[in-house]
Amino acid sequence: MTTKHVFALVLLLVFTLASEEVMARTCESKSFSFRGPCVIDHNCKAVCVTEGFTDGDCEGFRRRCFCRKKC
Repeated sequence: MTTKHVFALVLLLVFTLASEEVMARTCESKSFSFRGPCVIDHNCKAVCVTEGFTDGDCEGFRRRCFCRKKC
């Protein structure tokens, strides 16, 4: 392979990964049913799954539960 071919393949790979990143956007929302301070991410995720999201984490200084899913 020539240098041009290697450069073209690398460039194609970069564009492919960049387009997948754009397509894989995530939406985030504060949990509606989680109560109290969010200390354990696993508890937050469990509540988020019951709300129809795919993931959840404790975030911020105030330790709130935020849920995420692909948009």
